[in-house]
Amino acid sequence: MVSILLLVALGLAIVFGLMNILNMAHGELVTIGAFTASLVQVHSGSFWLGVVAAIIVGALVGWVLERGLIRYLYDRPMGVILATWGVSLIIQQGLLLLFGPSPQIVYTPIEGSITLFGNPYPRYRLVLIAAAVLTIAATAIVMNRTRFGLDLRTVIQNREVAELVGIDSRRIFMFALVGASALAALAGALVAPLIKVVPTMGADYLAPSFFVVIVGGAGSLMGVVAGSAFIGGLRTLLDYQVPTTLSQALVLIAAVVIVRFRPRGLLPA
Repeated sequence: MVSILLLVALGLAIVFGLMNILNMAHGELVTIGAFTASLVQVHSGSFWLGVVAAIIVGALVGWVLERGLIRYLYDRPMGVILATWGVSLIIQQGLLLLFGPSPQIVYTPIEGSITLFGNPYPRYRLVLIAAAVLTIAATAIVMNRTRFGLDLRTVIQNREVAELVGIDSRRIFMFALVGASALAALAGALVAPLIKVVPTMGADYLAPSFFVVIVGGAGSLMGVVAGSAFIGGLRTLLDYQVPTTLSQALVLIAAVVIVRFRPRGLLPA
């Protein structure tokens, strides 16, 4: 739960935490990644090829979304919310018409388990943890050690000044949204073997990933890690003790309490 939540929230942290854009279709990009992985695995027999395809498809959908809709609403946050919410409904209903309500099958690429601290642990879940660690490390390098990361942070802090020194803010935002979309699709592809792949699955990840960004600290990559560990760990623990609905409510209450005493999050930027 923690590793997948980290991957989903990482994309949202870029779009919402840094760019202050709340993409309500972010969860549907997770769904698109899962469906892409399922389709490619069915036709090619390779799960990992499906993961690569999911990243590409997610990036393409993000590009279309930015070029066709969001770029005209950067100065209208409520417009972005309403427009992307509409897109999320269109994607859900489109997938429902194409594939129906029955869950799609995605086979686990790595079977078996290993013993950790005296308990069996699935090998594939270790792959998910490794993928999350590598992704957060790669994102940190891009944000802190590359020209793109510097330009993005410059645009976020002062868009007018960035434009004056020759930075194309629209181009920077486009690449940021495309990258965030690819991360969401990657998360969907990786989690697909562990869950029911259905058209409405993305809704299960939007709210928790939003909590992660807020609790961890908007605009902070390490905050995403801290928020994912807290929200994901607490949710996993509570799911073993209480019904799912109550578990979700308790996680929400815990998030509200943290924000009350630490408004900038656990590890603010």
